[in-house]
Amino acid sequence: MDSLRRMAEGCLLPGFTGRRAPDWVLRRLEGGLGGAVLFARNVAGREQVAALTAALHDARPDALLAIDEEGGDVTRLEAATGSSYPGNLALGAAGDPELTRAVAASLGAELAAAGIDLDLAPVADVNSNPSNPVIGVRSFGADADLVAVHTAAFVRGLQSAGVGACVKHFPGHGDTAVDSHLDLPVVSGGPEELELALRPFRAAIAADVRAVMTAHLVVPALGPEPATLSRAVLTGLLRERLGFSGLIVTDGLEMAAIRSTIGLVEGAVRAIEAGADAICVGGGLAGEDVVDLLAGALADAVRAGRLGEGRLAEAAGRVASAAARPPVAGGRPNRRLGLEAARRALRASGLRPLAGPPVVLELRPEASIAVGVVPWGMGDVLRERDPEVTVLRFDGSPDGVEDVVAGAAGRPLVLVVRDLHRRPEHAAAADAILARRPDTVVVEMGLPARRPAGTRAWLDTHGAARASAVAAADLLVGRKERAAT
Repeated sequence: MDSLRRMAEGCLLPGFTGRRAPDWVLRRLEGGLGGAVLFARNVAGREQVAALTAALHDARPDALLAIDEEGGDVTRLEAATGSSYPGNLALGAAGDPELTRAVAASLGAELAAAGIDLDLAPVADVNSNPSNPVIGVRSFGADADLVAVHTAAFVRGLQSAGVGACVKHFPGHGDTAVDSHLDLPVVSGGPEELELALRPFRAAIAADVRAVMTAHLVVPALGPEPATLSRAVLTGLLRERLGFSGLIVTDGLEMAAIRSTIGLVEGAVRAIEAGADAICVGGGLAGEDVVDLLAGALADAVRAGRLGEGRLAEAAGRVASAAARPPVAGGRPNRRLGLEAARRALRASGLRPLAGPPVVLELRPEASIAVGVVPWGMGDVLRERDPEVTVLRFDGSPDGVEDVVAGAAGRPLVLVVRDLHRRPEHAAAADAILARRPDTVVVEMGLPARRPAGTRAWLDTHGAARASAVAAADLLVGRKERAAT
């Protein structure tokens, strides 16, 4: 392999399938591949992940191994069970930056033990648009100053465990109503709104964050190109104006915002031209052919005089250096912190002790691409405490409401919803249920932006992590002190 092709591969962070390192990944790492991103499909347990990452690092000691482990709704290490740590919105609701730092340090210790170099977290977006379909509870909140404080605390905590943090999605994905996995969002607002969106990224840079992930969206105030492909955004704003000198990582190039607009190959070349260093690809595409395609395109762009060889070498060098962990004192995970934070995030009103085993009705939306298929809800957790609990899952169809209410006759009814404000069919079903059973306890495990009409008793968890479900279940059965009102 010539040096140009080696440098091109050094900029790539592909995904792969399976829980053992495929031969092609090991071979390409030995030949200069920058690293890899792990997904839930690569995870069976912590010891297995540690063995997998050890094999990858044996092939290339400075391979950069990354994972999306945000805690809360987005977890890869605990995708089979749900996260032991609440997500950002819950940490923001708890309102204690020191607690956020400690939770991130515990999460970082788990990642370090698993051999992970870079966590693609935290989300630094200000969730200024409640209708946002992809950020929501992944954000610390809607207030830029609160998000900035908790973003910096999370970065410090995670990196204290020797795992690099990667704040995302620059320059801010909070003020959108489109999921960039599915289309190309355009951010509304002008320069003032942009400055608010940048505040958490400034705080992260001040906290010496190791990496920043780009967003596949257009910010009209910064030009017509998607941020991932914009030199004005990545070099002019992030590097020169904000002074960031670390690793710039793209969001997954296979997302429709790039792949269905300018295409995967052109997207990779333009991202490196714009100032990105690492190309993530593999959430929906995984295979050696993708590495061949993108590395060939980058090398050809240099040969054609379109992309400077120095720019490619700089990018590959940043990827290699980002895997180096600073020496740190050995931290230990403390999952009790996760449960403590989840309890402190609860907000409730009108709760009374349940008069017997409840019927738990869960209105379950389809999983988003960012979150994936991760268990969530209250029913199973309550049934662990009392096998007499009945758990029903309901799609929200209007003709099913009467049957649901009739089936809960004579028993407490707990209605569990997730982002009710974004799902009109679920909102209508919830209103109909409350009209028939006004004593229903409503548990919102998403963004608490809408309550069913007539709600008397409610509980907000600010996220759907298993830790949040456990904290809420304990409160409902009276095991812990009541939540803040």
